[in-house]
This record gives sequence, structure tokens and C-alpha cells, in this order.
Amino acid sequence: MRLGFALACALLLTSITVSAEPAPQLRLLSEHAVEGMRGGNLSGLAQCGKELWAVSDRDDDQIYRLNTQGSVWHAEAVRIDVPVVPDNGLPWGLRSRTWAASFVRGGDLDFEGITCDSAGNRYIVSEGHAAVLQVPPTGPATWLKISPLLIREARASGMLLQFNALFEGLAINPAGDQMWLAAERQSRGLLLIKRKQMVWDCDGGCVLLSEGGKEMQPPQFPKAKAVPRDFSDLSLFNGKLFTLERNAYQICRRDPQTARVERCWSYADELLQENRRYPQDYGLEEALIVDADGAWIGVDNNFGARADGELRPIVWRFAAPEGGWSAQP
Repeated sequence: MRLGFALACALLLTSITVSAEPAPQLRLLSEHAVEGMRGGNLSGLAQCGKELWAVSDRDDDQIYRLNTQGSVWHAEAVRIDVPVVPDNGLPWGLRSRTWAASFVRGGDLDFEGITCDSAGNRYIVSEGHAAVLQVPPTGPATWLKISPLLIREARASGMLLQFNALFEGLAINPAGDQMWLAAERQSRGLLLIKRKQMVWDCDGGCVLLSEGGKEMQPPQFPKAKAVPRDFSDLSLFNGKLFTLERNAYQICRRDPQTARVERCWSYADELLQENRRYPQDYGLEEALIVDADGAWIGVDNNFGARADGELRPIVWRFAAPEGGWSAQP
């Protein structure tokens, strides 16, 4: 039933939308250039206890612990030995294009998101293979055993059909038995799987949301135009799911069981100031952590310089909105 509803949404939500009421603006507190990421391209952030971790979509054999002392942060590489990726039902054509692209850009696994549970396990999503790697505090990394229903339902709902537009972010609950995955674009979507003994499976259906269509970039964007709706990361905080929607330059709070939008906040005023702009005609923010005091947002700048000449990845700290993240409109 849920899958049928998602399919109906994918067909209906195809028009260009313009927000009737602008989202309130978040206030920037600080920005931090990150040094020491071999592959650059910061594509995910997670907070595990008091530590911040990052991944790069160009590195398959290491993740990064961030030393956050000082205004410039330093990435400390932590090696991981990644086993062979299991067959999860992703079509050969998509997998072969990822393999071919890795020779040009590096990063066959294409790590696009990282999250942690309360036991300190880190979970990393591979966009290239639509798979999730678990890295425990001690011991070897292993790929999660995920039911092939996840891929089948996602593709039946219009997601995971295009190269380089697969899973872009993930979040897990503190107990480590529920996981949300974000399909990036064309169509974008949100999926939920639950751990059932040794296998992660759908619970009456994996798809919470699937939607296509376009929406207008914020008016602060030079020559704003309609662009595909997208998700670029997820964060779970205080029982709510927060989506990073980079083309709209906003963070949205959603119901974790239905994916319904409850409220959104914009960061366009701050990140689209002239000195912080990048030359690309779309958003580049790919990493999100939401906590009680605010949000961390990280950029995957693809080794490109922004207007002020900065080439390193950047992580920004935003203050929590007035009234906190649970505030109502």
C-alpha cells in the first residue's frame, strides 16, 4: 500500500514549485577549512560521541577523524579494509558505469554519507554500489546484509535509475536497528529499513517518499532557475529526520515514519554571499549534522575554488533556529 502511494506521489509531483512563504534564515556562527583529506571532496559528516568524522567520495580505503581545534580543522586518516561488495540487485549497467568512472575520478565505492549509532559503529553509504558499510569501533568492516527488496522497491518508485544519482545520505537511530536512506535526485526519495536478526529488511514497504519535478533556486542565487529536487544528506535528531536539500539551500524537518515536511530553514543568505559562492550552477553542500545547538554543513567543492580563492573543503556551523529545531511555524 505504501509503495502504491509513493508511486502515485512520483507521478503527481512533477510540476515546478515555488515556496509561497520563504523559509526563515539560519545564522552562520563560524566556518572551518579542512586540511589533510587526500581525496578532498568532503561528502559526509557524522558525530560519534564527542568526535566528528568525515568521508570523501574519492577515497575507498580510509575515513577521517576531524581535529576541530582551531579555526582550520585537520583531517586524520583512519584506514579501513573494505571487503568485496556483495551483489544487491543493482543493475549491471549502473555498476559498470561506476567502475569505469573510478578510473577517471577515483573512488569506485563513492562514499557519500556517514552516520553513527550509540555503540560507536559507523555506517557509510556507497553510492556507487547502493550498499552500506559498517565500521565497528574495533574489528573488521563488513557490508550490511540488506534485502534486495530495497533496490527493487526504490527502482519501481522511480529512484536509483540514473548513474551518479543513487544513495546520497543515510541516518541511523541510536539503537542501531532502523536506518533511513536518501535517494539523490530524478527522482529523489527517502527509504526506511529495519534490522531483523542478521538482515536489514523493509517493514511493510521500504519507500517513504518518491518525488520528481523541479523547484526554483532561492532568489539569492545568481540567475535563479528551476532545478531538480534533491537530497544530499540526512541527520536524525530528537526523533525527527532532517534532510539537506542543497539545490534549495535549505534544511527540512520531516516525520521519520511518513517523510512529511514539517518545517524548513534556509541557509541561502549566508552561503550565497558573493565571497562564498562557487562557480557551479547548483548547490554543493553534501554533509549535515543537526544537534541541539545548531547544525554542521559541509561542502563537496570537487577541488574547485570559490570566489575568494579557497580550495579546501569547508564545514560551516549554524546556530539552531529561534525556538529550537522543534519550533512550529
